[in-house]
Amino acid sequence: MDNILFDQFINICLALNNIDIKPTLMGSLGLELVSNREWSPSDIDIHVPGDPRGWEAPDEDRIYNFEQINAVMNQLGFSLIDRHEHEYSNGDISIEFGCIDTLPEFADIQLSELQELHIDGTEFFVPTLKQYLKIYKASSKDSYRNDNNNFKDFEKIAYLEERISL
Repeated sequence: MDNILFDQFINICLALNNIDIKPTLMGSLGLELVSNREWSPSDIDIHVPGDPRGWEAPDEDRIYNFEQINAVMNQLGFSLIDRHEHEYSNGDISIEFGCIDTLPEFADIQLSELQELHIDGTEFFVPTLKQYLKIYKASSKDSYRNDNNNFKDFEKIAYLEERISL
């Protein structure tokens, strides 16, 4: 488990919880948490409530409560470096915010089915292994993601299929 990234997520999560936002930890870092396997995450992917249209929604409307989230991230020493991707950096760590409300249509996962975790005084959601499999299978159909992720999703899909079939 990448403790530096996870510790940073916990700090961000605590700050978000303080403004009544319960985020969802996604991506390789979330998969590390639920699989207990190293996936070498390079950033932190956090999904929060937003416009269910996802990428079709204008950048300024895609993430609900964005001004509050932006203020929190600035207080934590992160600067917005890409408004379209809702990406922040502190010079060392990249954090990207996405919209959790696209998950039902994107991967056929109901938000009420995500697992809720309580760690170090925080509350957040994370997909189960079966849900991660659905997410990565849906993502693997995205040529942009494949071109920019060196097909890492296929390794995760193979692992998850094997693990879930046991």
